[in-house]
Parts: sequence; structure tokens; C-alpha cells
Amino acid sequence: MMKSVPKRIVLLAAIFAVASLAALQPALAALPVALGGQELPSLAPLVAEASPAVVNIATRGTVNAPRNPLANDPFFQRFFGNPPRQRQREVRSAGSGVIVDAENGYILTNHHVIEHADEIEIQLADKHVLKARVVGSDPGTDIAVLQVIDTQRLTQMPLGNSEDVRVGDFVVAIGNPFGLSHTVTSGIVSALGRTGLSRDGYEDFIQTDASINPGNSGGALLNLRGELIGINSAIFSGSGGNIGIGFAIPVNIAKSIMSQLIEFGEVRRGLLGVSISDFTAASAEAYGIDEDIEGALVQEVVPDSAAEAAGVEVGDVIVAIDKKPVTSATDLRTTIGVRRSGDSVTITVIRDGDKHSLSATLTELAATQQVAADDIHPNLAGAQFSNYDGQELDFSGAGVLVDTVEPGSQAAQRGLRANDIIVTVNRRRVHSLNELSELAEGQNLLILGLRRGQRDLLLQIR
Repeated sequence: MMKSVPKRIVLLAAIFAVASLAALQPALAALPVALGGQELPSLAPLVAEASPAVVNIATRGTVNAPRNPLANDPFFQRFFGNPPRQRQREVRSAGSGVIVDAENGYILTNHHVIEHADEIEIQLADKHVLKARVVGSDPGTDIAVLQVIDTQRLTQMPLGNSEDVRVGDFVVAIGNPFGLSHTVTSGIVSALGRTGLSRDGYEDFIQTDASINPGNSGGALLNLRGELIGINSAIFSGSGGNIGIGFAIPVNIAKSIMSQLIEFGEVRRGLLGVSISDFTAASAEAYGIDEDIEGALVQEVVPDSAAEAAGVEVGDVIVAIDKKPVTSATDLRTTIGVRRSGDSVTITVIRDGDKHSLSATLTELAATQQVAADDIHPNLAGAQFSNYDGQELDFSGAGVLVDTVEPGSQAAQRGLRANDIIVTVNRRRVHSLNELSELAEGQNLLILGLRRGQRDLLLQIR
């Protein structure tokens, strides 16, 4: 006579069976037909529809190669002469791009994919090759827009809304890693609002564990509706290969930058006109307010700026822009940096423990007489700049005047002084704040050529 099996064992067996089936889902999803003749879940229809909008990008260009240190040695020069200070070398690179406007031939990709390009070719999913040109490129957000003239074969990808993306959402990445065209990987959104990859850029990355490798840069990150939600931009790896941590630029940022590049050929960033720092739990304790409050502490308000006109005061804590929370100084810099000049924003500040809403219209760099270093480069924090027309000081050329330098600030520690005139950045001539901002943006090392009184000197700022 058979003994009855305890209900507890039956329940455990059922749970184990369900867990085992769940673990097999990724493998089963690759099969064309399920058991019993029923169709299994598959990403194939989504991939088939989206892949034609992803292109392979190949570039060719030249860069200045550094001079060999031996060339400065007198013994070397005695036998081999004095070689030129700069020599050119050819560079090639490969990446990915996403067709976002088939009618006009516009393609989104990364700035670093086409940074040194003299010639650009794109290859479609059907292997057809087309010539492309750069419409505009923005190193600060690592976004570039290309255009092709022959648009007959193009298929565009619909744009999603990155504000709707949630941690845990399933995503698909399509690109050309290691030159392997139209490679598809999948995963989930691991985190949102990632920063810190480069303190000089405007960062608000989507983090994903979908495999992203060299060559995926500029490719598509899409949701399960087949909508573009991000442009794959960076990986976190010591070896250069995928370790399950990849980053994509949210499509809402890409759209904002793209519209400016198409309209102006450049990004005309809005300026708020404040010097800021992180507002932490320790800061909140010192202020005697809720320690859970995060934001950006206003350390200085630039005269005649958008912030001053809106009523922002020193000591205010900016906690939101257009009701979107601001969690740090970097967050505020990115939020404002992707807006265009002339945009109106609502600033939520905490002042004396109370919340206030202020309305500001962002100004353009050239329209602001005085600019805080935070609006140009974070490594110049503590300084203020203005356009110099060669009238006030003993220097006849145009440049950028250092109006003030806060004692003990990063700018002061790096040797910058009030009344210095910046005339070059990384060996390129600077005539205005606009040029200083463009040349400094995205650079880890700034070599500033200064006029100080009757002397010329260089400052290296890392």
C-alpha cells in the first residue's frame, strides 16, 4: 500500500518546477515554437522592425601626433636635424548611429565617434554604404548629428520618452560592437541619473546591464515598444569589454541637443548665472532643516544674470527645476546645461526653511556680462569671467578677463588671479566667453595662455 506524500513536499516540488521554468525562459524564448504548438515570447519581431534604423559608422581623419621627447635633445638634433613640432597621423574609428528622421536624413550618434573625422561613411542594415556629413556636434553631452543626402533607403526609429523609464524595465541594445554589425543584446535598466564618469560633461546616464562594448557607441537603447530611449555612450570596464555596466544618454537630452545642432549648427546653452556646490546632510544640519533635503547651494549670484533677475539669493538651496528634483550641483549643471538660451524655467529654492518658486529666463553666454566658472568648466570654480575688448588693461588684444577669484577656491589653488586675461586654451586663440566655453567644454586638461600685466604665462589646470 502506497504512502501518501506530505502536502509540504508537494508544495516545495511545485515551487521548484516553477522556478526552473522561469530560469529557462531566456533559452526558451530563442526557440521558434513552444511546446504544444504555442508560440513562445521572442524579441525577434521588435528587432526586425528596429534594426534597419541602426547604422554602422566608419570615419577617417587626421590628428596632431605629439613630438618625440628625443627630438629636443641637442645630440639627436645634431645628427637628425630639428623635426617639425607637430606631425599628422591618420586615425580611423568605428561606431554606431540611429536614424531618427528618415525624410531629412538625420542620424544621432556620439561626439567621440566622429570627433576627428574628415570622411564619414554609414552602412545600412542591407549593407548599402552612404556618405554622411556632420550637422553639428556637442562634446559636453557627447551627442552629434549626421546627415545623408540619399534618403530613399532610410528607416527611422520612433523616439520614446526617457522620463518614463524605470529601473527594472527591459531594454534592448542594437549596435556594432567590435565591428560586428547589427548585434542585439538585452537586459534591464539597472539605474537612472548616473553621473561622475566625466566631471566636465553634462551627465544624466541610464545604466543598463545589456551588453555594450566598443563599437556600440552611438547605437540604440530601446524599450519593448521599439522606441528609442537612449544613445549608448560609455562602458565601465578595466579591460575595455563588457562587465554588465553600460551607460546611455537619455533620449530627451539627445532630442534637446539635436534640435539646437540642426537649427544653429551648435549648442546655445542657457545660463542661470550662479556658483554652486553640493548641499549635503551635513549642510542641512548646519542650516537647521530636514537632513533628507538634497540640492545645490548657491554660493554666488552673477550680476545681471538670469538668476539675479529671478530673485535667487546667496544661501538659497535649489531643490528643483520645473518640479524635477535637483539632488546635487552636478545635477543642476546638467539640467540647465541641456536647455537652450531663452527657455523659461521654474526654480524651487529653500530659503530660511521655506520653499519659494522663482521664474527665470535663461540667458545666452554672449549676452551675459559676467559669467561664473561653473558655467564654463568645473575646474575653474571660484572665478568669474567677462569679455575683454582690449580697453581697460595694458593689453590691446581681445580675450577673456578674470574679474574675480575667490580665495581658497579651485581657481585660486591652480594659480588664476583677478585681472588675468585668457588669450589661448590648449594652444587655440580665445577672443570671447563663447570661444572659451566651447574650447574648455569636455576637456580634462586645460592649458591656459594668460596675459598677466606685462608677462605671458601658461597655466595647466587638471
